[in-house]
Amino acid sequence: MRRLSASTAVSLGVVAVALAGTLVAGLRSEQSPSVLDVVLPIVSCGALMLRRRLPVTSLIVVVVAVSAYYPLARFDGPLVVLVFVALYTAADQGRLAAAIATGAAVLLAMGFGEAHGSRHVDDGTFGAITGWVVAAIAFGGVTRNRRAYLLEAQRRALDAEHSKEEEARRRESEERLRIARELHDVLGHNISMINVQASAALHGLARRPEKAEAALRTIKETSKETLRELRTTLGVLRQVDEDAPTRPADSLARLPELVAASGLEVAVEPSGPLDDVPTEVDLAAARIIRESLTNVARHSGTTKATLSVSNSAGNILIRVEDDGPGATYTEGSGFGLQGMRERAAALGGDLEAGPRPEGGFRVAARLPLNGDR
Repeated sequence: MRRLSASTAVSLGVVAVALAGTLVAGLRSEQSPSVLDVVLPIVSCGALMLRRRLPVTSLIVVVVAVSAYYPLARFDGPLVVLVFVALYTAADQGRLAAAIATGAAVLLAMGFGEAHGSRHVDDGTFGAITGWVVAAIAFGGVTRNRRAYLLEAQRRALDAEHSKEEEARRRESEERLRIARELHDVLGHNISMINVQASAALHGLARRPEKAEAALRTIKETSKETLRELRTTLGVLRQVDEDAPTRPADSLARLPELVAASGLEVAVEPSGPLDDVPTEVDLAAARIIRESLTNVARHSGTTKATLSVSNSAGNILIRVEDDGPGATYTEGSGFGLQGMRERAAALGGDLEAGPRPEGGFRVAARLPLNGDR
């Protein structure tokens, strides 16, 4: 069975009270009912049932019918309550001007009728009706404003929730990119080094065993480092603290190890203090150096490179150059250079990479120490 809405239930209740009061007034009256005693209450009550769909039309019909009822009908039923409800509904539905104008017209008509003696209404009754008219309109305006306030509060809450969801999705996307960079650095660089050193060991195994031994030792150390960093990364993903080091695995403090792991002959040119660098800048700088040296080993076609690292004017400045023939680095996926640019941009810095006019390739990065974005 379909349940009645609150508005319909209120309308039915008011109509029942008005009709019952009119019926009681008719039973107490000694006069015979006229057509208007029946038609006007039915018309006004029927119009009130449409107050939510057609608030202004319902108000006008109710006021006209009730206004005609009191001077023309023989019974004195309580139909005036329908006017109060219709005025409240019009104001509640945003038809405040129509409600005020209609209420004023009702009061003026009552005052005019009293002045000309068409239907006597004493001062007390007129004052009470005036108070009810004003209260009905005011209460309707208050309920509308309250409903609008609640809807606005609900909308703001939904917007805030939506903003939180968007922020969560944005953070999730940023975290995926960060993890992708970390895995690329941890796996891609070290495995590339292992591949380069393994190739060197195979070529030198027969002719220069000492070179092969050094390459195999590098492979062992690099694979061990890769496994350690991979465990650390997976531990972070699992939110498990496995005695992670206080400083990153890659660090400017381990610059000689980074250079040695590349398998290249690298001329290192440090400048300025590099031992008191913020952790995130330290990690980014070390990863950029490692990626740059890895690219030299894989793509440049040379075994020599120049590395310049300086702490100057509040920035860590990095420059990696080679003079090999593979100037365009076209064999790679491009993720390495993209990852380096993203690391620099995330700290408010920048990175440029491209062929040198005199030959070879250059990577130049600037990382602000204060991380301004």
